[in-house]
Amino acid sequence: MSGTDGEADLRALLSRIADALDRLAPVRAVPVDLASADAFVWSPALGALQAVGRVNRVGLELLRGIDRSRDTLVENTRRFAAGLPANNALLWGARGMGKSSLVKAAHAAVNERRPAGEAPVKLVEIHREDVASLPDLMALIRADPHRFVIFCDDLSFDGDDSSYKSLKAVLEGGIEGRPDNVVFYATSNRRHLLPRDMMENERSTAINPGEAVEEKVSLSDRFGLWLGFHKCSQDEFLDMVFGYADALGLRHDREAIRAEALEWSTTRGSRSGRTAWQYIQDLAGRLGRPLAQN
Repeated sequence: MSGTDGEADLRALLSRIADALDRLAPVRAVPVDLASADAFVWSPALGALQAVGRVNRVGLELLRGIDRSRDTLVENTRRFAAGLPANNALLWGARGMGKSSLVKAAHAAVNERRPAGEAPVKLVEIHREDVASLPDLMALIRADPHRFVIFCDDLSFDGDDSSYKSLKAVLEGGIEGRPDNVVFYATSNRRHLLPRDMMENERSTAINPGEAVEEKVSLSDRFGLWLGFHKCSQDEFLDMVFGYADALGLRHDREAIRAEALEWSTTRGSRSGRTAWQYIQDLAGRLGRPLAQN
């Protein structure tokens, strides 16, 4: 083999090594214009926030049967927007009762009603599987002049999942703690974010059962505001149905709506805001009325 061929092979090998190292290197964060939107999704792979041009949400006035939780969360968010002390919030309880809808609606309502000159609050969604990357997200926004509601929908932990420790540290326990410009809202079907059988297993297998359970339960204690959502009554369910129908201008016989809605909930074995909205979509389709998306 000639010296020229050897040099060519060496250059090709070094080029392949350089390409491999480039692929292994962390992805550079892509700068984002935070003024471009009021809502973002955190992408740990990119190390950046991705703007959401149109948030899938309903108006605050359409959320029925959760008045106390609605008012409490809106007030907490308003205080946070004004630079006043505010709590992390855990919205827990029955499925389909408007937990995630309330977070998005409260964010929009506070921004719409903010005083002149007050900057809008940014809503940042982090997916459950990305919770371990929370420290990276905090480092990105800690020094930013905006205020951020970090939102995780359907948050829970199973088995040997230890990513909850990252969340604990970010919320209160880390050496830096939660940044002053951040508040964390989460929704979950579980009050303590852990399944009961997991907690009972901790009690039965640990040397000190009390300490083992305390380690897990202490996560939910990091949320100063707990808002419970429970299954609604028949009257509350019908109030939701008629509220949607009136707001969307669906003209139909009231008794027919009542009978159809109750049958609809019976066939699904559930009375909830989600079930009410699904019936309304069916009704609107039968009436030939398109529903404008917010």
